[in-house]
Amino acid sequence: MTIDEFKNKITHKSRLLGLDLGSKRIGVAICDDTQSIATPFTTINKENNTKLIEQLKLIVEENNIKGIIVGNPVNMDGSYGSASQSIIDICKNVLKNLNLPICLWDERLSTVGAFNLSSELDINVSKKLKNIDKNAAAFILQGAIDYLKN
Repeated sequence: MTIDEFKNKITHKSRLLGLDLGSKRIGVAICDDTQSIATPFTTINKENNTKLIEQLKLIVEENNIKGIIVGNPVNMDGSYGSASQSIIDICKNVLKNLNLPICLWDERLSTVGAFNLSSELDINVSKKLKNIDKNAAAFILQGAIDYLKN
């Protein structure tokens, strides 16, 4: 669904989940119920889709999540490649198992942005790499909630 369709499906007082779906690790971020601040939450080691769904269900239930923003790895020229198709397939699976609105958000440069932000905060390299997935998820979610506010 588009971000505008997503906006119509959620209420203004909704906590949202942001996901940076990697092949081995999933970065997870959560925003507050006013959709102002995205906060890095956790990193999930992806073993298989069933365990991923179970972990997401638990996070959704424990944190009263009302919608999910997923980073979509669009190519730099704006086209959709195999990585993007893989994300779409995972989202379809998540959608079947979680009855929540899901929106894809262009994540171009999100990992670079998260890494650079960590550099500006003077965080050491090993800590940056350890937290890069959940920080990228927060970067993705923050971009989406900033768009939703405007």
